[in-house]
Amino acid sequence: MTPKKTDSKKDNSHMALGVGIATTVAAAALSAYFLYGTKQGAKKRAQIKGWTLKMKGEVLDRLEKVKDVNEVVYTEIVDAVAKGFSSMKNVDTQELAVLTATLKKYWSTIQKEFKKPSKKSKK
Repeated sequence: MTPKKTDSKKDNSHMALGVGIATTVAAAALSAYFLYGTKQGAKKRAQIKGWTLKMKGEVLDRLEKVKDVNEVVYTEIVDAVAKGFSSMKNVDTQELAVLTATLKKYWSTIQKEFKKPSKKSKK
């Protein structure tokens, strides 16, 4: 049998889709851990404000647009989003600093999602 030729554009689109899904899963894991994975989770859930959710969402949106995600890129995205939120009237600078540091700490969790091998179907 001769090996089938694959279309590289098609392979790249599958890879991009996989990265997008992995990013979404990582973000969900990050959010779940942040709210439910610690002893202080109940206290944190009670203290969450709308802007923190918007900030996390914006970080996720920007991550989904990036092709190659690494720690430097992730940190730059978090910093850029935090800078935008720092000028908002209802954002406490101390809370912003804590949230920014917390998001940066979760890189190791997010990185594990990107390192997981994708499942290939056998036909």
